[in-house]
Amino acid sequence: MTVSRLDFQPTLTGDSVAVRPLAEADFEALFTAASDPEIWAGHPAKDRHRREVFAAYFAFLLDSATSLVVLERASGKIIGCSRYYVAPDTPDCVSIGFTFLDRAHWGGSTNFELKRLMLDHAFRSVSAVWFHIDPTNVRSQKATAKLGAVHAYDATLDLSGTPAAWMCFRLGKADWERTCEVADLALGRRR
Repeated sequence: MTVSRLDFQPTLTGDSVAVRPLAEADFEALFTAASDPEIWAGHPAKDRHRREVFAAYFAFLLDSATSLVVLERASGKIIGCSRYYVAPDTPDCVSIGFTFLDRAHWGGSTNFELKRLMLDHAFRSVSAVWFHIDPTNVRSQKATAKLGAVHAYDATLDLSGTPAAWMCFRLGKADWERTCEVADLALGRRR
């Protein structure tokens, strides 16, 4: 298994969400999803809801060629984004991050379904996935722990052009499979 075999911009479809590669034409719809200040309250870039700040972030996401928009399947509306990336401290693994969702999709199953699509895709090529979370972003730390990821260490890493402190969470394939089994049992599904 190797990260070089991973398609970093797949199109994936779930029951209620889908992901596809981010395109330049997605700016307005993604900015609409990102324009709520509460979305960024737990992030280091608390002003990312402002158009001029988001424009620079959008350019970074687009230039990465690894970003995905998240769509609500029922309406086709863009409700957020996420991306795959390779972190400098774990070059043989893939990471998932830079995720945000419209607040209407908080607290339900949307984030789990999104991560399930992305993790199932990643685990076809790698045996571990990493998440890097700002130490002040408690909401993301809790959401990542629900996936079965464990806090492995803290590091200062340059993930987006500026070195910053990150909490590094690791999720192994076997741990992810156990998380999915528990989730499927709770929903009465077979995997």
